[in-house]
Amino acid sequence: MAKKEMEVVKGLDLQRYMGRWYEIASFPSRFQPKNGADTRATYTLQEDGIVRVLNETWTDGKRGYIEGTAYKADPGSDEAKLKVKFYVPPFLPIIPVVGDYWVLYIDADYQYALIGQPSRKYLWILSRQSRMDEETYNRLVRKAEEEGYDVSKLHKTPQSDTPPEEEGPKDTKGVWWIKSILGR
Repeated sequence: MAKKEMEVVKGLDLQRYMGRWYEIASFPSRFQPKNGADTRATYTLQEDGIVRVLNETWTDGKRGYIEGTAYKADPGSDEAKLKVKFYVPPFLPIIPVVGDYWVLYIDADYQYALIGQPSRKYLWILSRQSRMDEETYNRLVRKAEEEGYDVSKLHKTPQSDTPPEEEGPKDTKGVWWIKSILGR
């Protein structure tokens, strides 16, 4: 049976979407360390309409991060279908990797969001706060399930009571990225 086409948000206010988002849960991926904590994304809208993306996670007290950009997949559409581009490896960024970033749901106050992509291999539940109440979390999980995601793959991301505000010591060798590619 073919999966239904995913519904995405229409009329996303990109300016309101900017800022910091905490990863509450996600499908594990080879692009993130398995034992990462306090994972977050910070989005900044540039004058040219491109979004600067900073993804951060902490592993063993060290900050791993990767920077990239995001842009509307179809500038003429009102659908919240974006493309994200990162260059890897982070310690020698030479290879572009482009992926889909679809906003499947966002609340009216832009406080929590459900992000996916057409293959349904990746899924994120994001929040402006480092914690999310169970009722809201379960509502987003149900929405993901309605969109054809296997929600049994969701993994809650550990978030500290006081998330790091400073950059902290960096993983300057990109070890987290190499380990993640190797599945560790």
